[in-house]
Amino acid sequence: MDVKSYTASKIREYRKLRGLTQKELGEKIGVKHNTISGYESGTNEPEQDLLFKIASALEISINDLFPDTTNNTSSYYYDDEVAAIANEMKDNPGIRVLFDASRGLKKESIEEVRRFIEFQKAKERGDYEG
Repeated sequence: MDVKSYTASKIREYRKLRGLTQKELGEKIGVKHNTISGYESGTNEPEQDLLFKIASALEISINDLFPDTTNNTSSYYYDDEVAAIANEMKDNPGIRVLFDASRGLKKESIEEVRRFIEFQKAKERGDYEG
């Protein structure tokens, strides 16, 4: 996948993760929804200043809109488990959203969220009848 297509798909992916419509994202950065549509389809490329606005509106780093060319994550961390978690967060924005949302929560609240996630998993597997 080329950089243009990658960036287009990441804009769409993060917009949807944040629960924003194209119109809402456009309003946040000062462009029309059809401009956002063009960015997401790859027919138009946002200028550099707009990329920063998009990243800010989506509460991500501008680096998240571009492919990682280093692939050096494991050598950055001393612990293989931490490197694996970092790679998973990089590859799965949903995990990152959950991580970001959990910052500042008390230990008891995090445990409650963990139990809810286990409950959701059981429902999806069909292990829960309620």
